[in-house]
Amino acid sequence: MEKYRIAFDAICADPRYQANIEWGEPRKGHPEGSVAQHIHELESNLTQLRSRLSEEEFWKLRLLIHVHDTFKAESKPGVAIAHPESHASLARAFLAEFLDERDLLEMVQLHDEPFALYQQDSRQGRFNENRWSAMRKTIQDWDLFLAFNIIDGCTLGKSRDPLVWLFQRAESERFTAADILAQ
Repeated sequence: MEKYRIAFDAICADPRYQANIEWGEPRKGHPEGSVAQHIHELESNLTQLRSRLSEEEFWKLRLLIHVHDTFKAESKPGVAIAHPESHASLARAFLAEFLDERDLLEMVQLHDEPFALYQQDSRQGRFNENRWSAMRKTIQDWDLFLAFNIIDGCTLGKSRDPLVWLFQRAESERFTAADILAQ
């Protein structure tokens, strides 16, 4: 658990983090504007879940909150989630400088993947099953990933429909981390 606190402190002290969290203006999905204001809202959501979390889960979620959108200022607009210049890829590379934990790195990389798949399904009546399957196999701690999606998805500017879709999809498959690891 100490390694997560140490990584968190180092991240928050990093000049790139400090500069990048000031980026942003009110926009669709983010009426709060800046990344710093988004982080503040997510910290409030984390506080509400605090009593249900272990210390380790708390610090992992806190890291995800502070890193996941921090590189929007430096990203190339409109690129795919997997593109090296996406905000997710840049955030993943940044987190990797402080912590070598594959599952957290994957969560940062894939944090917008459920929303992207939801959008496909909403617009086309179907979604890329291969992307869903890849995400399902890549993320190891689904409880943590789903908790992060709740924290990030329950903000004033976001519809709850993508969360409902994600949880219905996960429930319909009734998978657990053990199921995924067995594949």
